[in-house]
Amino acid sequence: MVFPNLKIGDIVARVPIIQGGMGVGISLSGLASAVANEGGIGVIAGAMIGMNEPDVAKNPLEANIRALRKEIRKAKEMTRGILGVNIMVALTNFADLVKTSIDEKIDVIFSGAGLPLELPRYLKEASEQGKEEVRTKLVPIVSSARAASIICKKWLNRFDYLPDAFVVEGPKAGGHLGFKPEELDDPEFALEKVIPQVIEAVKPFEAQRNRRIPVIAAGGVYSGDDIRSYIDMGAAGVQMGTRFVATHECDADDRFKQAYVDAKQEDVVVIKSPVGMPGRAIRSQFVKDVDEGRRQPVKCAFHCIHSCKVEKSPYCIAAALLNAKKGNLNKGFAFSGTNVHRVDKIQSVKELVDSLKEEFEASRLSHPLPRTS
Repeated sequence: MVFPNLKIGDIVARVPIIQGGMGVGISLSGLASAVANEGGIGVIAGAMIGMNEPDVAKNPLEANIRALRKEIRKAKEMTRGILGVNIMVALTNFADLVKTSIDEKIDVIFSGAGLPLELPRYLKEASEQGKEEVRTKLVPIVSSARAASIICKKWLNRFDYLPDAFVVEGPKAGGHLGFKPEELDDPEFALEKVIPQVIEAVKPFEAQRNRRIPVIAAGGVYSGDDIRSYIDMGAAGVQMGTRFVATHECDADDRFKQAYVDAKQEDVVVIKSPVGMPGRAIRSQFVKDVDEGRRQPVKCAFHCIHSCKVEKSPYCIAAALLNAKKGNLNKGFAFSGTNVHRVDKIQSVKELVDSLKEEFEASRLSHPLPRTS
């Protein structure tokens, strides 16, 4: 066995890789099922998942719920592996997407873009209504030890429940970032620094309940050597997003994937998103137009994010991301991590995972752990 298993409660992935949930149609059933088939955890992103439904503008709530059910069921038809959903706290339909995912018996719910303080409520309600234990695992996405501690305390006090794991996302991630712009290059906020802090922060809670809370590293994880490094650091596994975009099975248009292959290091920029958070993206004509004030404020038909300042925004981020997903990068942009410039080809998920295994094994052999007496 090359990779160690990733255990989240009674769920065991033979490959310790979670495919990051990439919203507005980048990671749907196609990508998630392919990753699950290779032994990792495939993730469907819930953010504006119903953008292709014909009634999304008139009835976004039902359109998104319908689309999420479709994608979960399609993925389950294509794999017997482990499947998750990523549902951002900031979504206006957060609760409905969570309830739908639990109803569809998804294996794991990953939740960030805010502290998911109410998440266990929906699990308990489903158990009480169904008169049986719901097995869906709840995994918050955090950027600090403080956030992890707050969630553990709140969940214990209010729901007598501890997170089944934590994903710790560092400042090199793609998409919306849980950091202030000035923190992105500050070594104090580097993933290598935060991972050990979160591991220490959850130890008292692990001891209290006599069970492990795995900590998963995310944000800028690119190679098998990176995976080995974070596992040696104490992480139970990693989450990777950027690498899985440049795969045949990714649900985005081929032109979106090619933007990853073509991107140079200087093309990766941090933008100010309408949702009030910095976001890391590949520079496009659309991004240039926004920077130069050539985009005018818009009306929003979707109201998908609580924090979106519609009246002050020069564009609709949901529409921009959907345009990019469809390959129209003149009317949108692609989020990506800092290492996107290292992507040089589009390959299958199997080829990618196999190469990561080989790199991991080579790195493990060249970096043996010190013996303990």
